[in-house]
Amino acid sequence: MQYRPWIYQERATQFVEEHTACGLFLEMGLGKTVATLTAINDLMYDQFGVSRVLVIAPLRVAYDTWARECQKWDHLQHLTISKVLGAQAERIAALEAEADLYIINRENVAWLVEHLQAQQQAWPFDMIVIDELSSFKNPRSQRFKALRKVRPRAQRIVGLTGTPAPNGLIDLWSQLYLLDGGQRLEKTLGQYRERYFSPGRRTQNVVYDWTLREGSEAAIRGKISDICISMSAADWLCLPPRIDIERRVQIPCMEKYRQLEREKVLELASGDIVAPNAAALANKLLQLANGAAYDQDHFEVWLHDEKLFALEDIVEEAQGQPVLCFYSYRHDLKRIRDYLGGRELKDEEDIAAWNRGEIPLLLCHPASAGHGLNLQDGGHIVVWFGLPWSLELYQQANARLYRQGQTQPVRVYHIIAEGTMDEIVMQVLAGKAARQDDLLIALKARIEKVKEGIDHGK
Repeated sequence: MQYRPWIYQERATQFVEEHTACGLFLEMGLGKTVATLTAINDLMYDQFGVSRVLVIAPLRVAYDTWARECQKWDHLQHLTISKVLGAQAERIAALEAEADLYIINRENVAWLVEHLQAQQQAWPFDMIVIDELSSFKNPRSQRFKALRKVRPRAQRIVGLTGTPAPNGLIDLWSQLYLLDGGQRLEKTLGQYRERYFSPGRRTQNVVYDWTLREGSEAAIRGKISDICISMSAADWLCLPPRIDIERRVQIPCMEKYRQLEREKVLELASGDIVAPNAAALANKLLQLANGAAYDQDHFEVWLHDEKLFALEDIVEEAQGQPVLCFYSYRHDLKRIRDYLGGRELKDEEDIAAWNRGEIPLLLCHPASAGHGLNLQDGGHIVVWFGLPWSLELYQQANARLYRQGQTQPVRVYHIIAEGTMDEIVMQVLAGKAARQDDLLIALKARIEKVKEGIDHGK
């Protein structure tokens, strides 16, 4: 296809070319990948500013998206790609191949740094692109520590994300550190916290969260504005409507559900389902709402099929139009496939087949398609069989279909088991505050309400 960039894409490309370190905080669907590839092409073949580029991406994006974008656009088809993926021997061979771009999944960043050091090889990449910069938000992670070591050896770095601060601005420090080495948001996380935040909920020795001080948000944004640009899809795109629909079901095992909610242990004939703490309890309750749960020996315990019936109705109503269904647990996937069939999204061939319209029901975990995959060509119907805890995962997964290039109104179905944790998660997602703490607070309040009812004989 001939590339005719939108104004915002031209601006993003120019920004990358003009800054040796920058962050593109572009919302999902704004075409970050092609804008960045265009900048790489210009820097490499017009300006001769870079020669070897390392792209760090989520695994499925590393396998599919970057290569497919190069193949798609006329001005990028000459770019050569080596995928540093798979078994170690395959990764080593890919590193030794001649290419313009070397694409590696983020889980292997530490291996890459260690391998090059062990071989006493100089850092070979003069430009680094981090696709989904927010996946480096944890400064204690091995991927952050490894990349931090070699960052000074790259002349250029670009960080791409649509969600730079999914849990608040506290997440920005490590991401900006990789861009500028701590010039803008302090040299350490401790200094960053001390300057811009105050301790929130805490015990004597542990701080559970941090709250922004008055004026800190504006100060932080001002500090990073020279190397980071942010764009909203609502400001630039005319997308078709998105229609959110709830399909409510009543599960026949509410007595067992309430017993687990009250007592945290539900004794079943086939084993005990044990929830030792509030987080595990919330997880177990979500499993029960979906129709099955794992017992303490990790065996699947069947409970009901109400969500399967609801999914079947949605598929029938689609009248042959492809349906993208997000599941939460492996037993969800197994039961859906046993009952309705469907194809699990595993690799780039599944993505290509979906976009060709060849898969009536595509089954996917939101963490596997949370970032970067372009699925909008294959359909416009999303079904949430089970809801995720993470607002970031939820938004990113929906954006696989609801993004630039989508021509049909997108229908997003949520199958909700009435009176269960599903309702709490849905409320939190709608309130755009989907942290685990929010869910646990809601769960504890619900349990206290149940206990109060018991104490009063209700």
